[in-house]
Order: sequence, then structure tokens, then C-alpha cells
Amino acid sequence: MLYIIGIGISEFESLTINSLEVIKKCDDVYLERFTGFISDEFIKKLDEEIGKTSRRNDSGTTVGIKIVKRWFIEDGREILQKARLSDICILVYGDPLIATTYNELLVRAKKETVKVCVIHSSSGILSLIGESGLQPYKFGKMVTMMDDPMSSITVYNTIYDNMCNGLHTLVLTEYNNDDGHANSNYNSDPFFLSPKRVIELLLEREKEMKSLNFSLDTYGLVASKIGETNSVVLAGRMESLLELDYQGGPNSVIIPASLHFTEEEYIINLTKMLDPPTDNTKHLSRLATRMLDKYIPNAKLALSNLNAIINSEIPELTRDYQLVLENAENYLRDAQTFYNQGKLELAILSIGYAEGLIDAIRFQKNLNPW
Repeated sequence: MLYIIGIGISEFESLTINSLEVIKKCDDVYLERFTGFISDEFIKKLDEEIGKTSRRNDSGTTVGIKIVKRWFIEDGREILQKARLSDICILVYGDPLIATTYNELLVRAKKETVKVCVIHSSSGILSLIGESGLQPYKFGKMVTMMDDPMSSITVYNTIYDNMCNGLHTLVLTEYNNDDGHANSNYNSDPFFLSPKRVIELLLEREKEMKSLNFSLDTYGLVASKIGETNSVVLAGRMESLLELDYQGGPNSVIIPASLHFTEEEYIINLTKMLDPPTDNTKHLSRLATRMLDKYIPNAKLALSNLNAIINSEIPELTRDYQLVLENAENYLRDAQTFYNQGKLELAILSIGYAEGLIDAIRFQKNLNPW
């Protein structure tokens, strides 16, 4: 049997009695640190609690918690092979099925008829969303920021797409703890990407992409060390968040869209608020809006010029093309109306029809109203 056990976000406080009993009966206990930070203190304490440090396997070596790397879990062959013959478990930070690695392992276990039991626990992602006070169903696609300019492009675009739909964005930050397999080697030096670096990378991307109007005035939240005794949620403008000294992690950054009044109340009263909440969507520069701001005035001018050319220079065409020109004008009115109503897709469609009619006359009669 393979047990995949979530240890939650508060380590021993999150482990249930049932989880401990399962761990104690397992022949092999694996622990990975790539999905989240698990402290050396917890590993030592758990090793003592389950009593495996005093047990010895057939070769006479001490049996304890085995710290494994990402590749070991992703390869999975040794895990599944052992799970056919004995009880083994994998300890995972937070809730085990938040990480897609374990979804894939479950599929392989099913195909190979290996029995699996998943023991769920508190999720770091859901916990920090709850601590932020923002409504969970108002979050869009989440994304991870790595200390890499290419990663920041993906993050920037994700925030933009979510913001266009009025949704908040959770930005997880790079975490790395590349430790070894040795049971006795608990020492680790985890890397947590600072929220300051996240903000700096987004400001750099804004210079090139100019869609979010992401600036020092953009409002955001930083959830730091959620689940620990010194956890904190900070809320304020990017300028204020940049001034803070972040030590350790894990850290996550939230870029909200428009805030419901209950969300604002929570931020004001239950977070460490540096600045009053503001609406980031007011500064959003939608691609469709930029297109329409350019195309509608241009099409109106072209239609006016075309009418003037036909009426003054080729009056015999007025009767023949009057209906076409009227239709083009109606499409332009529709485009402006849809634009004012915020129905940008319909506005772009209408302006396309209007320009198509204008171009039809232009090409047929070799006229240049543009």
C-alpha cells in the first residue's frame, strides 16, 4: 500500500493522530521538500516520534525518514515497486494533491494496480487566500514567479488576463531546497524568492508591455510564512511593500482586481495594512480598448472624407453608394455604443464591418479617404 500524506502547513500541529499511526506502521517513510518548506526540526521530531531511528533494516543500517529529491518522486519506479510488497508513505507539505506530481503518480499506481490511500491536510494555497480576506471565487489562474525575466512575462500576462475578467491573481514565489537523501543530514539552506524581487520584475515587464500600468501605486498583498507563529499578511501599494525587509518564507504575492466592500473591510481590520485599498482595474489598459481608441476615430474620419469626395468630386456616385455609406455609418454608431457599454468584442466586430464597407468603395473606385 502507498500512502500519500499531507502534513499541512503547521507541521506537527497539522498532523492527525491517524496520520501518525499510518506513518508508524509503514516500512519506508519518504519525505520531499520540493513542493514546500519542511523544517529540519519537524523531521527530527517526527523521526523520534515514530521510533524509526532505533530500527534497523536487514542490512543492519538505521531506518528513518528518507529525504528524497524531486526526481525520485517523479521517477516513481522504486516507490511503486516497494508499495506492491509493503506499506510505504510519502510525506508532502500542505495538501498532497495540490501538486500535480502526485496526480501523475496516482494514475500510474492505478494502471499498475498498486493500492493507494491519500490523507489530506490543510493547503497552503487555500490557507493564504483565506488569511488575505479576499473571496476565493474571485481568484483567477494562479502562477509561479521564478527569479527569471522569462518567468515574469508569463506572470505579467496572467495578471493581465485575470484583471480583464475582474479576478485576483495569486503569485506563488520560487522555492528551492535541493537537499540530499541521507537520513542523518537534516541541514538545509532553502531559497525563498523575495516579494521585492517579484515586484521589481513586474515593474521591468511593464516598461515593455504597458498593459497593466503596473506601477508603484499598484495595490497588492504579501502573505508570508502562513501557518507559522510569525505569519503575516501585508497590504499596500507596491512602493510601500518594496520598503520592507522580507526574511525567509514561504511568500506569496496577490495582485487584486476590484475589491468588494467586505474584502476592503477585512484588509483594513485584519491585515497589516500599509495603505488603504485601491482598485487596480481603473489603471488597466486593455488591448481591445487601445484598438478601439485608435480605430473608431480613424474610421469616422475616413467615412467623412469618403462622403466629401463622392459628394463634391463624383456626385454621380452618391445615389449608387448612399446605402453603403449609410450602413458604414450605422456600424460606426454601433461600435461607439458597444464601446460605451463596455462590450468591446462587439465594438471591434462593428468597426470591422464599417471599415470593410469603406474599403470596398475605396478599392472599387480607387479613392483614398484615409
